[in-house]
Amino acid sequence: MKPSYSNATYRVYDDKADFQKKALGIAVGLTVGSWTDLPETAKEQMQKHLGQVVSVNVHEPEGLLAGERYADITIAYPDLNFSRDLPAFLVTAFGKLSMDGKIKLMDIQPSADFLTAFPGPKFGVQGVRDLLGIHNRPLVMSIFKSVIGHDLENLREQFLQQALGGVDLIKDDEILFENPLTPLHKRIEVCISAAREAEQTTGQKLLYFTNLTGSTFKLKENAKRAIAAGANGLLFNVLAYGFDALAELAADPDIHVPIAAHPAMAGALYPSRHHGISAPLLLGKLMRIAGADLSLFPSPYGSVVMPKEENLAVMEALLTSDLPQKPVFPVPSAGIHPGLVPLIMGDFGPEVVVNAGGGVHGHPGGSAAGGRAFRQAVDAVNSGLSLEAYANDHEELRIAIERWGVRNP
Repeated sequence: MKPSYSNATYRVYDDKADFQKKALGIAVGLTVGSWTDLPETAKEQMQKHLGQVVSVNVHEPEGLLAGERYADITIAYPDLNFSRDLPAFLVTAFGKLSMDGKIKLMDIQPSADFLTAFPGPKFGVQGVRDLLGIHNRPLVMSIFKSVIGHDLENLREQFLQQALGGVDLIKDDEILFENPLTPLHKRIEVCISAAREAEQTTGQKLLYFTNLTGSTFKLKENAKRAIAAGANGLLFNVLAYGFDALAELAADPDIHVPIAAHPAMAGALYPSRHHGISAPLLLGKLMRIAGADLSLFPSPYGSVVMPKEENLAVMEALLTSDLPQKPVFPVPSAGIHPGLVPLIMGDFGPEVVVNAGGGVHGHPGGSAAGGRAFRQAVDAVNSGLSLEAYANDHEELRIAIERWGVRNP
């Protein structure tokens, strides 16, 4: 039987290194440990465990980046070397190597055999749309703000106002943990009751992504408690708990609600040119393989900015047909207001979630008006009209434009 390999691609910076030698050192050092000193009989036995150099592409930048000599190196790792879980592969491919100078993990290309261990998202883009009955426009998400220290009555009123604005999704703040004022089951009960109340006015369904927290070993139990209390979505701080925790949640048949992956702590991993893990891999491909149905990441427009090129690469990783796992909703976030909707839809297309906190709650007419302004902005772009023209007959959008302005593609 022909052995299968999973590849990893690195960007290695060094002004003087022999990159071919460096690549061979990675391939050997992260697999069998040594090679040239082994006797021939040992080499025969170890050959199937030996990493292989796939490619070495050297770059000599000019101009402002002169002196930033680097190589993109791809190494193939035998699947025989590690178990079928993401921590095992990541430790193999980038464990101690992540500490070896200026080196960044840019991408992985797991084998088809490795990927069979990951069912991926239960819902994905199409499944989330089916739950909501919405197939002809981007979705709109609203974020709780100012949740710490509020009691259940205040939390319910916040939820209700957001829901009355016609948003499709509402998520907890990622820093809202289990606490005496708003315990998980009570929080869910009051928010879901507010969702039902709002539905009587808006006529639309809504998903509430409640923050899943607690000890790692109690995550499944807490998720099932949340679902039993009425939760129809879960928000999960994936990078704090690990990709394997997400994979376990997504694979459990009793956890039958969509999971939204929050990027908390991602800034410690992707922004550096020389270190860490690339944003498209960290917040795109790995989130999708592990089983997120939606993946949040900093937008290229707002208060926590990720370069547009990286943003679009994250989106591509979430939506590409190159992976067997279902496509995942990209959710560019932070600093989003209604005047950015034409830009978001122009850059990301229809399969995107427009996600806002301050852009909803900061509307002069209140949170419900803020939600309506976003829905009106989406409808304007879908209708082929400018926001300014559409705002002539839509008061909430007009006021939002007066406050934040408009940025067109």
